[in-house]
Amino acid sequence: MRKLWLITAIAAPFVLLPHLSSAKGCLKGAAVGGVVGHVAGHHAIAGAAVGCVIGHHRAKVRDKEAPQGAAQPQTAPTPPSSSTVNSSEVAIRCA
Repeated sequence: MRKLWLITAIAAPFVLLPHLSSAKGCLKGAAVGGVVGHVAGHHAIAGAAVGCVIGHHRAKVRDKEAPQGAAQPQTAPTPPSSSTVNSSEVAIRCA
C-alpha cells in the first residue's frame, strides 16, 4: 500500500506538468504571496497558494481585456494650454 502511495505521489506532478504551462501570472503571484505570507506570520505556503490564484486570475482578466483595448483607436495627446507656466515665468514672478 505504501508503494502505491509513493508511486502516486511521484507521478502526480508529472501528470499535472502540462497544466502548469498555462498558469500565467501564477509564478509572480506566488512569489509575492509567499513573501507577504512569510512577513505576516510565517504563512509563506498559504500566501504563495493565494498569490498564485490571484496572479492567475489577474492574467486571465488582462488577456481577456487586451483584444478589446487594441480595437479602440488611439488619440494624440492634447498640447498644453496657454495657461501653463514655464520655469522662466515662475522665476520672474517670484522675484
